[in-house]
Amino acid sequence: MVIMAVNWQVLVILVQALIVPVRLCDIPEGNTHLVKSLNLKLLRTTLDTSNDANPSVYVGLRLSGDHNVEKEKEYFRKLKTSIEAISASRLGIKEGEPKTGLLALQLMAQKVSCDDKNPSVRNRLITHMKYHLHKEKENIALNGKPLSNYYQYSLGILAMCVNDKFVDRHVVNKLILAEEQNKFGHGGTVSIDTEAMAGIALLCVKRFNNYPRELVLHMKKSVKSIKDKIMASQNTEGELGNLYSTPLAVQFLSALGGRKDKDTCSKAITVLMDGIKEGKFSNPMMMSQLMPVLFHKSYLDVANVECENINSPLLIPSSPTVHDLVVVGEEFYQIRLVVEGQNFNKLIEVPSRSSVLDILKTAQKQNSEFSFEIKDTLYGPYLTTVNKVAGYWQLLKGPNISLAQGIADYRPDDRETIILRLGSF
Repeated sequence: MVIMAVNWQVLVILVQALIVPVRLCDIPEGNTHLVKSLNLKLLRTTLDTSNDANPSVYVGLRLSGDHNVEKEKEYFRKLKTSIEAISASRLGIKEGEPKTGLLALQLMAQKVSCDDKNPSVRNRLITHMKYHLHKEKENIALNGKPLSNYYQYSLGILAMCVNDKFVDRHVVNKLILAEEQNKFGHGGTVSIDTEAMAGIALLCVKRFNNYPRELVLHMKKSVKSIKDKIMASQNTEGELGNLYSTPLAVQFLSALGGRKDKDTCSKAITVLMDGIKEGKFSNPMMMSQLMPVLFHKSYLDVANVECENINSPLLIPSSPTVHDLVVVGEEFYQIRLVVEGQNFNKLIEVPSRSSVLDILKTAQKQNSEFSFEIKDTLYGPYLTTVNKVAGYWQLLKGPNISLAQGIADYRPDDRETIILRLGSF
């Protein structure tokens, strides 16, 4: 009888273990101060009036566990102006300017705002999103790639799905085919953030019961393929791809679940915590993608964000913490700037802690044979043209290491070489 009782207790424990949801990628104890510091750092970016309101920042704040409700409402009011402008505009895409990703983030921001006073705004955004996805799908059929890229295409699908809108099966199928044909990347390198975003989107649409059985099987196959690529991308430090693709990759793994992935997630979380500690997260977009991870969430949680009884303990300190400040130093660094294929190879002297953007500006002032152009994006300034040659300009540090950060974020060390290379998507 005693043996039977023990066996019964073991059985109960096993059953409970099976029915309790697996929560991967837990933040280790003792990191509360780091989580709060990044939360405050992201909240402080909403005070910057020099840039337009960023919907990704708002979504990240709303998916956090701690809030400053008044500051979030104030920021959404700024965001609402651009959301309403787009929703009221005529359907169409200006040539060379697909806005699929921005529109998707605005639709997600509208959802997490819990602002139901004017449903017509959300409905018009959804109409625009459907139109953009249709045009993206058409371009894939005609030219083998979206008008924007597969990251934005995936984000558009996700935005529709978390708003409980059925996504056309042909749109979904184009994403699945792209994964099966290994199209998420450029220059032979797999884009882990694109893989992760596609994976999150497919996990979302898989919840609908309206798709043909064969398509659902292909969805499952693609999700497994994405998982395998993400797992294989982990380096010795624990990064999935690189430090800045890791947050989205962890979101995907967390949403997918599975006990076998716990070690991978644990290593990824450790490197993210170290990144916060070392002040490596300063770009608002990167911080906003990391925020859900810090509170055991993913972009799938946009669908059921908390609208009432919101915890609001966050107060912005009167002065920023030391990690929020990036001040150029008093000493000077010599940085070698190389433009491949254009016979430009110069030493540029700049203050220590200067960004690549600072270096490019100094080079342009000091050298008549060097010029560059940028475009402002939600990720910060993006290099579009070097010496009047427009294209996809890759940033590398010598001898041949791709930079994971943008030109406004990366700050080279003394005697480092920065290489500008014209690449192909």
